[in-house]
Amino acid sequence: EADEARNAQDPYNINGVSATYMILNRNKRTLPLNLKTKQGIAIARRLLDGTDVVVENFRPGVLERLGLGYEEIRKINPEVIYGAISGFGRSGPYRDRAGFDLMAQGMAGIMSVTGEGPGRPPVKPGVPMTDITGGILLAMGICAALRHREVTGEGQMVDTSLFEAGIVQTYWHSAIAFSTGETPVPLGSGHPLNSPYQALKTKDGWITVGAANRSTWKRFAELVDPRMLEDSRFSTNEARMENLPDLVAHLNSLLEKKTTDAWLTLFENAGVPAGPINSIPQMHADPQVLAREMVVTQTHAEAGPVKTLGLPVKFSNTPGGPRHPASLYGQHTREILYEAGYDDSEIDAFISQQVTVASS
Repeated sequence: EADEARNAQDPYNINGVSATYMILNRNKRTLPLNLKTKQGIAIARRLLDGTDVVVENFRPGVLERLGLGYEEIRKINPEVIYGAISGFGRSGPYRDRAGFDLMAQGMAGIMSVTGEGPGRPPVKPGVPMTDITGGILLAMGICAALRHREVTGEGQMVDTSLFEAGIVQTYWHSAIAFSTGETPVPLGSGHPLNSPYQALKTKDGWITVGAANRSTWKRFAELVDPRMLEDSRFSTNEARMENLPDLVAHLNSLLEKKTTDAWLTLFENAGVPAGPINSIPQMHADPQVLAREMVVTQTHAEAGPVKTLGLPVKFSNTPGGPRHPASLYGQHTREILYEAGYDDSEIDAFISQQVTVASS
């Protein structure tokens, strides 16, 4: 029950193993610890003595009450980099609030500029943006802190939040609000300053087109309807933005005459940026995705062969990727505790006292 991500009644499972858990936890060793016991705290402190980086995502104060907060850990490991991510960060009036991606997106303004226009219900993007971005921001901060430690020998805490991860996504809309005093509104798939730069309907689906600058617009219009180049409503970007509903209606009527693939071929040959709107399975099968090894197969001990997402950053000298599948519950308990200096009798005692769990 302690490992909710693993044990949740996930309808999206493979042979009884959560598919989400397997994607998020590959390449990791795991050690279950009951931190409500003195032995569990003692084990954690021993493991943290000498470690380079600690990462936690509890609400502020939880680990402090257990004696595992930054100030306590730095006493035994002064050079530690202690990364903490929470709903709202370690300071400010909201620091003690619980927070999830949904709240962060709403409070950061993301949901106010997402959707099909004013007067419609707020829309949350289909992916957990602040969860993902928050992790990336924390990793970047930890890398910077490690570099600082390399130069100075100093450890430090790195603190970020889901709320801030949402705020940084609004750089464009914040710039508009700062400069004009106006409140940005949702524009569907469109852009606040340029057009056409959005999704358009084809004969068999949808396509995205980015023909916002003068030269790209000219190439696009010559393919779709050359008369638009002389139409005062559409001849300049300013005019197109003023007449955006008319432009979109006109373009949809034209693009619906051909399939997505037909338009993509024409646009690619003309140097017009465009792409299909894929479903998730279509994205998984995309040749570029496969060529970049962004969908790979691993063999999990219980689930068997499973597909997972690959490494989105490529290194010329140190190639990486998902080498090890997500662990079984308690799979690495003995291995990790041996490395920490415990012997079999001590580990067996921890298991019998429900301080930890081992699968073997």
